[in-house]
Amino acid sequence: MKRRWAYPAIYLASAAIIITGILWYQAGNDANENAEDYSYDVPTDNEFNQPAEEVNRSLENFVMPVSSPEDTVIEKNFYDAETSAEEQEAALVVYGNMYYPNQGIDISKAGKEFKVLAAMSGTVTKVQEDSLLGNTIEIEHSKGIVTRYQSVKDFEVAVGDVVDQGQEIAKAGKSLFNEDAGVHVHFEIRKDNVAVNPINYFNKSLATLQEAKLDEQKVSGDQPEAAQEDAAKEDAAAEEGAEGEAAEEKQDANPSDAEQKDEESNADAEDKDAESNADTSKEDQE
Repeated sequence: MKRRWAYPAIYLASAAIIITGILWYQAGNDANENAEDYSYDVPTDNEFNQPAEEVNRSLENFVMPVSSPEDTVIEKNFYDAETSAEEQEAALVVYGNMYYPNQGIDISKAGKEFKVLAAMSGTVTKVQEDSLLGNTIEIEHSKGIVTRYQSVKDFEVAVGDVVDQGQEIAKAGKSLFNEDAGVHVHFEIRKDNVAVNPINYFNKSLATLQEAKLDEQKVSGDQPEAAQEDAAKEDAAAEEGAEGEAAEEKQDANPSDAEQKDEESNADAEDKDAESNADTSKEDQE
């Protein structure tokens, strides 16, 4: 009797083990498939869903817009209302018999041409040719915070370009506004269109300037823009003067109808006087 039930029992046990293995294998495959289905990123609206580029920019510090800063010379410093009278005088730009506070710093390399680099990563918002102030590039780094590069040439960027810190954007050039500086780059840092002293923010983060509270009375205003307006007024006055002189010359060369009539009337009167005198003389002779 014991032998008769041994084989069926072995078969049943083996079948149970096989079925259990099959079920376990299938359950493992289903779990892997579900894991693959949910492996994609789900976008969220939280602050951690910002581009990596913005994060990198916030970790950068402002730097001088040149390579090898130790080889540069600051031709003219930023006009700071809190410095001494001597330093303020040295930071004035003379143009057209007028004095203008310097909005940034003027950097040169012993009169040699050099590459102008982005002081911080950002987006180019302005590329403009300007014979007075020198060609201009502006890069926005955060809302309201921009760096401005003037007196440059050979643009390497265009509006809308995203640039990295240290990337070449142009070459140093000259400007009519500050001819004494020679070959240089005029560099500004602005917050909400208010110029700040770049030297105070070199090697400091973007957040430092974002948190700064500026007193507009202690920083220089838009004097270079005023110089542009003065130059435009001078050009307009010169044009008006030239037009006036041309009109006078034309009038002298081409007398008016009234003047011509007066001259003709005078000539007729002179002819009549001459005829009258001739008749009188003839009568006297008779």
